[in-house]
Amino acid sequence: MITVTEATANAGALKRLSDEGVSIWLDDLSRRRIESGSLAGLVATRNVVGVTTNPSIFQAAIGSGVGYEEQLADLAVRGVTVDEAVRMMTTADVRSAADVLRPVYEASGGRDGRVSIEVDPRLAHDTAATVAEARQLAWLVDRPNVMIEIPATKAGLPAITEVTGAGISVNVTLIFSLERYREVMDAYLAGLEKARAAGLGLSAIHSVASFFVSRVDSEIDKRLTLLGTDEALALKGRAALANARLAYEAYEQAFEGERWQTLEGAGANRQRPLWASTGVKDPAYKDTLYVDELVAPGTVNTMPEATLDAVADHGDVRGDTVTGGYDRARADLAAVERLGIAYDEVVRQLEDEGVAKFEAAWQDLLDAVTKSLNSKGVDAE
Repeated sequence: MITVTEATANAGALKRLSDEGVSIWLDDLSRRRIESGSLAGLVATRNVVGVTTNPSIFQAAIGSGVGYEEQLADLAVRGVTVDEAVRMMTTADVRSAADVLRPVYEASGGRDGRVSIEVDPRLAHDTAATVAEARQLAWLVDRPNVMIEIPATKAGLPAITEVTGAGISVNVTLIFSLERYREVMDAYLAGLEKARAAGLGLSAIHSVASFFVSRVDSEIDKRLTLLGTDEALALKGRAALANARLAYEAYEQAFEGERWQTLEGAGANRQRPLWASTGVKDPAYKDTLYVDELVAPGTVNTMPEATLDAVADHGDVRGDTVTGGYDRARADLAAVERLGIAYDEVVRQLEDEGVAKFEAAWQDLLDAVTKSLNSKGVDAE
């Protein structure tokens, strides 16, 4: 638990971040965090106003079994399938977290206080199944402040439109490329238009677009290191920030003009950029790099707790560090391309790997829960 003294000492950088228009979300969730009061403590003392989850997070939390023993025993007695068991546990955690965040949701008019849960990652390339799963998850969690995460695959784009059109708030995840990000925003706008045509109120629909950051540097830095020239090495640690800053420029461009103004006049909310994968992978970089350098109004930064703690301790929040850097960002990505590192190939690889990693984590979770159910004498096939 965080003490009042610690909260006062650490409030500065996090408060400045919030004051700059950045919503701080926690990229983690577990039953222990909810039941111990840790999540409520972070909301009360660390400016946390939302929670994101993913299959890897649930695999780490539920795979250990800690805090889930009683529910696992009940599920075993009922003889449920492993898929049903996992869904019952994950939606229970998200429901409880949503209750913790409910006052934030109400105070912010629905903008924050959100808790995200992802559709089964095995459905990432199946539009119809993704839509059906999103509807089911929204029904199971049954909280107005839930967001359903849909991967930004080609099959995910029409699913974003359909789910948004049904009045369900969506967190679009696994965005790596600028082109795909523009397609995501277009899919969201199409969903709002669909919802309006169906007579649904647009003001209750919110969305974020999760643009992944550190993984871009991890992949491009690896290639720059292999090149080994002074020019290549000088570009390390610059591609991810350049990519994210140009994403914000694309966001500014998408939410202007007649199409958006019509929707905004009907009560629509902008789909905010969310900086994801903000934990620094390279120890040579400052551990708050992807927070300090991506401060812009109307954004969300979702952080693992280690990054949240680092920002509280020594974050350097000095105002908007995004909107003045578009020309430099374009120059940095162009310099990488000139060295023979193809942007389109890198971001395509990262999307494929992102989906694969989530699928693998989900399978590990299914295997762990299967083992737990079978240990109680239940066939979890």
